[in-house]
Amino acid sequence: MIPLSGPDIGEREKELVLEVLQSGHLGLGPKAVEFERMMAAYAGTKYAISCNSGTSGLHMLVRAMGISDGDEVITTPFSFVASSNCVLFERAKPVFVDIDEATYNMDVSQIEAKITERTKAILPVHVFGQPANMTEIRRIADKYNLRIIEDSCEAIGAKWKGKSAGSLGDAGVFAFYPNKQLTTGEGGIVVTDDEELANLCFSLRNQGRGENGLWLDHVRLGYNYRMDELSAALGVAQMERVDEILSRRAKVADLYFEKLREVPGIILPQSVADADVSWFVYVIRFAEHLNRDEIMVSLSKEGIGCRPYFTPIHLQPFYKEQFGFQEGDFPVTEHVAKGTLAIPFFTNMTEAQVDGVVEALKRHVL
Repeated sequence: MIPLSGPDIGEREKELVLEVLQSGHLGLGPKAVEFERMMAAYAGTKYAISCNSGTSGLHMLVRAMGISDGDEVITTPFSFVASSNCVLFERAKPVFVDIDEATYNMDVSQIEAKITERTKAILPVHVFGQPANMTEIRRIADKYNLRIIEDSCEAIGAKWKGKSAGSLGDAGVFAFYPNKQLTTGEGGIVVTDDEELANLCFSLRNQGRGENGLWLDHVRLGYNYRMDELSAALGVAQMERVDEILSRRAKVADLYFEKLREVPGIILPQSVADADVSWFVYVIRFAEHLNRDEIMVSLSKEGIGCRPYFTPIHLQPFYKEQFGFQEGDFPVTEHVAKGTLAIPFFTNMTEAQVDGVVEALKRHVL
């Protein structure tokens, strides 16, 4: 078996988790504060607000920005469904624009045509750790007085023109599910320079507790979106070696590039000059004459983990039922999604494992 992904957990992670267990302080404690401090410094923002998932972080920002009934948020249909669900949680509407076929990010040339009097924000997703064109997104947002929520859940360590993903909009969100570059088991974090947004998120994650922090003093509707101390301890340990982790993942990506670049029928990930990619997953795309689904089934039978990344959000049953979306609405997204496949990729992946995946792929495409 070569798994699709796997967390990189070492002795330091175990040490800090055990430290928390022995402290008896399992929630709302010092490890979450330490993790927040490290994340703010890494992202280059004034504030970081830990929470229990990237989805929770996105939802808090939608609510903190006052986006609600009937408002519209422009985003991408090629993403994990959370980037649109967070808008629906507040009864607002995600408005999709198609993607760029090379980067799989939002086609920024289509954004302005989708802006209406109801548009309140743009929510770009840095898909697979590839930064979106934040220069153009910022220009459009400033022109129309829109907020920007960066879904950086897959992009810790990525940069656009030298500036960290998550710090390029009004606020950003990172996520730490076990398949991410860094993991806290489950968890997320909001980063921002906006003091008002930060204070609202601190409150919203903790049942709407007031800024004075008094116990059982709740001034607004909030949620239990807190990060526990065990998760935060994992986060601290992972952040202590974030550069090492990202570097090792980049080396695995380089191996795939080297060994797959001459294989006909396989389209490799592409990047642009202004972007520094953070490798979340390694997603290849098959040429039209190859059947992705058949290859995926065969690889799985051989013990090689793989998944289609992504199924378009607008073609998910709930979205089709709710909004009437149908095939053909976003042709580039649909074309790309029919051919993409995430292949095994993780921090501790060996060259022998890469070779095993590459040889299996060659058997099915050559």
